[in-house]
Amino acid sequence: MDVLIQLLINGIMLGSMYAIISVGLTLIFGVVRVVNFAHGEFLMVGMYAVYLLFAKLGVHPYVAAVPVVILLFLLGVLIQRFIIQPLLDADEHIQIFATVGLSTALVNLALMVFGADLYSVSAPDLRQSLRLGPYTVLVGQVVMLAASLALVIGLHAFMQTTALGRAIRATAQNRTAALLMGVRVDRIYIISFGLGAACVGLAAALVSPLFPATPTVGTYFVLTAFVVVVLGGMRSMYGAFLGAMIIGLVDSLSAYYIAPDLKEVVYFAIFILILIFKPTGLFGFGRGTE
Repeated sequence: MDVLIQLLINGIMLGSMYAIISVGLTLIFGVVRVVNFAHGEFLMVGMYAVYLLFAKLGVHPYVAAVPVVILLFLLGVLIQRFIIQPLLDADEHIQIFATVGLSTALVNLALMVFGADLYSVSAPDLRQSLRLGPYTVLVGQVVMLAASLALVIGLHAFMQTTALGRAIRATAQNRTAALLMGVRVDRIYIISFGLGAACVGLAAALVSPLFPATPTVGTYFVLTAFVVVVLGGMRSMYGAFLGAMIIGLVDSLSAYYIAPDLKEVVYFAIFILILIFKPTGLFGFGRGTE
């Protein structure tokens, strides 16, 4: 029983990491209606930025979260304005090709600048174990869980209580109606894409002390994020959070009870079953971003 409870704790902690990455992807798709295949590379850019701030200036990765979130927001704004925006009226496969091409370009740029070496952020204080009776968790994992909860609750409050948040929700629900009500939809798309990228910047600061930065680090995370987003209902932030928790638990349990190298098979099988039997996801609460 102790082993099972420890696995459940590990799964929740892992799910919190997936949640922060997936919420940004959900926000982008829910508002802009673009499947961003470069989302993982945004994480990679953020992790390299955290590493450079740590290695060159001695900035703690959590302190580095502030400039990295701003950097990723600006990167998202520029990409939406100059790459995605001109293609919004094009066929969906053109938009997909654009984000896939952007992903490839960012990976190869990272290879040119940093090579294929691993770059780690040394933060021993975040790798310390906390004892919860017979169970253990890392300090960095606890912070990540708290951050994921705060992010989802904060975004929900922003969407519900601010004029900009209501404009984003209106655009997500019906672009034409939002235009008729005077909402500047193009500007909302730019801001929403930037916010989605900024969420990945926060994730990069939280993940960097636990995982090394490499040019392909985003590939694994973004594939898992797509499973989470589909499971959560594509446009629901709470759905993305709950979906991330489920995938985290599946990851932890299947790695122990089946085999570590088959855990991806298990949750990608879940991904396929969801697409077949409930393509709206388990937690699809409606058309807008919630």
